[in-house]
Amino acid sequence: MVFGDSLSAGFGLHKDEGWVELLQQKLNKQQFNYTVINASISGDTTSSGLTRLPNALNTNLPDIVILELGGNDGLRGLSLKSMKSNLSTMVDLCLNIDAKVLLVGMQLPPNYGPFYVNTFSKSYSDLANEKNIPLLPFLLAGFESDMSYFQRDKIHPNAKAQGLIVQNVWGKLKPLL
Repeated sequence: MVFGDSLSAGFGLHKDEGWVELLQQKLNKQQFNYTVINASISGDTTSSGLTRLPNALNTNLPDIVILELGGNDGLRGLSLKSMKSNLSTMVDLCLNIDAKVLLVGMQLPPNYGPFYVNTFSKSYSDLANEKNIPLLPFLLAGFESDMSYFQRDKIHPNAKAQGLIVQNVWGKLKPLL
């Protein structure tokens, strides 16, 4: 199950163009018997995600949860302590049903100031270390500064970027399969 925000929900893309659908295709092609459920909502924060997660877990009973949230918290300047606490609780909820968790981090633009930006990024690595779960430090690693991979808003990846996102996720996901 993918549980995230607009980057996982495929903001501005057709359903079959997003990285979550491409991940399902990769799993099928490599004959892994998993069904990817995209339980992401565009614009979600960790607070709203935490509210939704128990029902999503009970409904889907996932073996693996790819948890990609926090970007909207950071972009809105919300409390990073609350963000980390929400993510920590979500990880615990997943682990409590014996689901493996892949935590996916994000990065913020530098205009939020070095303290906030660094604390935001460190929240993910600290949480992954505390919970002993794998971390993909940055979903958009490797193409984050190439605007040809982004929609006009310069935030959301375009269709061309989706395969690169799958490659980033795959490297951390495959050991969990």
